[in-house]
Amino acid sequence: MVDHFLFQVFIYLVAAVVSVPIAKRLGLGSVLGYLIAGVIIGPFVLKLVGQGTDDVMHFAEFGVVLMLFLIGLELRPALLWRLKKSILGVGSSQVALTTAIIFLIAYLVGLQWKESLAIGLILALSSTAIVLQTLSEKGLLKTQGGRNSFSVLLFQDISLIPILAFLPLLAVAAIDPHSAGQGTNYVESLESWQLVLLILFIVSFIILAGKFLSRPVFNFIAGTNLREIFIAFALFLIVGITLAMQFVGLSPALGTFLAGVVLADSEYRHAIETDIEPFKGLLLGLFFISIGASINFNLLFNNAELIALLLFGLILIKFFVLLFIGKMFKFNNSENFLFSFALAQGGEFAFVLFSFASQNRVISVENTQILILVVALSMLLTPLMFIINEKFVQKSIAKKAEKDDDVEIEESNPVIIAGFGRFGQIVGRFLHAHDIGTTVLDHDASQIELVRRFGYKVYYGDSSRVDLLRAAGAEDAKLFVLAIDDKEKASQTVKTIKEHFPHLKIMARAFDRSHTYELLHEGVDNVRRETFDSALQLGIDALVGMGYTKYQAHRDALTFKHHDEQTLKELAEHWGDEKTYIFHSQERNKNLLQILKEDEKGIEDSSDHSWERPFDPEE
Repeated sequence: MVDHFLFQVFIYLVAAVVSVPIAKRLGLGSVLGYLIAGVIIGPFVLKLVGQGTDDVMHFAEFGVVLMLFLIGLELRPALLWRLKKSILGVGSSQVALTTAIIFLIAYLVGLQWKESLAIGLILALSSTAIVLQTLSEKGLLKTQGGRNSFSVLLFQDISLIPILAFLPLLAVAAIDPHSAGQGTNYVESLESWQLVLLILFIVSFIILAGKFLSRPVFNFIAGTNLREIFIAFALFLIVGITLAMQFVGLSPALGTFLAGVVLADSEYRHAIETDIEPFKGLLLGLFFISIGASINFNLLFNNAELIALLLFGLILIKFFVLLFIGKMFKFNNSENFLFSFALAQGGEFAFVLFSFASQNRVISVENTQILILVVALSMLLTPLMFIINEKFVQKSIAKKAEKDDDVEIEESNPVIIAGFGRFGQIVGRFLHAHDIGTTVLDHDASQIELVRRFGYKVYYGDSSRVDLLRAAGAEDAKLFVLAIDDKEKASQTVKTIKEHFPHLKIMARAFDRSHTYELLHEGVDNVRRETFDSALQLGIDALVGMGYTKYQAHRDALTFKHHDEQTLKELAEHWGDEKTYIFHSQERNKNLLQILKEDEKGIEDSSDHSWERPFDPEE
């Protein structure tokens, strides 16, 4: 019963459901939760899953394939071309330098040069699955450090092809040509040039089919209006490519990534993403649990000192190589440490490559077992490295920036802006365009480094600090623009200003309606919801698209805006009393509908065609 496939899957699912929410609540992240769950249910703790977990492991590895496919869907060829510098430059530098250092160390400790080179090539790779999942979960994938990490991972995935082709050439022991020629399948019996042609044919077919055949086929499938058939076809496509790539001995993840890139411009891209995402998340979770369950603690305890030395040696080598490369390519400190901590581990493809190298007599069986364990443990430590970076390193960088800029503001301007992200920058640029001086405060060290490159004078600091506000000129300033993205810190800043600088008029950014009520209760003079005006403008466009004139659409929008602002102030008094709030909200909505109907009657016979002409700022 214990070895039954369904029972194993059941245990894996129970482990995920129990461990991940606890890990998330403790701030450890889902990946570490999955890995710890794998260790607990594995053969060396609770023994709920044993040696018969290979089927689940192979099934779960498909999650990595799905992840690379979805990443490919997000990357249009034009975007890949823009990333070519970081992919080729940063990626190739990391792989080459890491391989060279590990090769040299392995050779100096007594391994043959061929085995040393193979170990260097394999350990140079990092974990695509864990790194991208963690970066995405923490919202770091679109930061500069996240993009640099992705570029290196993408280069590593591409480098799997030449590594797989190169490893058999490093065989320490000669392989019997007669036994080599008697392959267990068709591909193994092919000559080298025939295999190259077959690989080129399959890759070309994926590109051409995705470019010219996918649209009519997806049109036909979508025409059935059966979502399950659409999902089945998307999975059929991915599984088919996986089998084709395995047939020629290439990385399935790389093949599906290529297919995703080809389909990135398809009108069905979003539908495919939506349908595949749940499968990817579940299978990746099973994959991480499988990694945790596969850790051989008997081997670990019997070789504890050696494995500890290899584990921390690997992490330190990769960390400092990445840090050096980041300095070489002029990454700022904050992003460089994120980049270095993120990739300082072995990768899931090392399991395949070490097994392949062992089968081809490149690396001894004993060394293979120890190195696979080292890679698994390094993957287990990756979420902890993210936590170290976030809790200690980034805070240290922030404190250094605070010390460097500690209340040494040399100017006094009529406007102080707290928070210079996507919202605050627009306000600042608009004021600068009218030659109105601003003093900008921000608590994000990496954001400050970035914005300063564009010539803005930005100071690091916590906007709720009295001494920083005084140094920023709050006693003489006329206006304070609160644009930070932390609700709690925003409230603290408002309280500080109201207590120490009551003359200062506050205009604040609010995330939503409830945040607006909170700021109004704090006594903020003017509050703007960050999405309200852009959403209202889109509403105007929607009315025009439905046949309304631009004049009527803008008039209705102004009426709606005026009514909503009045409603906001009235309903603020009832916020917290759900029953009363809902009643008055419904009454105000009825009132708005009546106002718009009466207004439309009054303008039915009038029109202003000048609204239909495009706006010309030169007029």
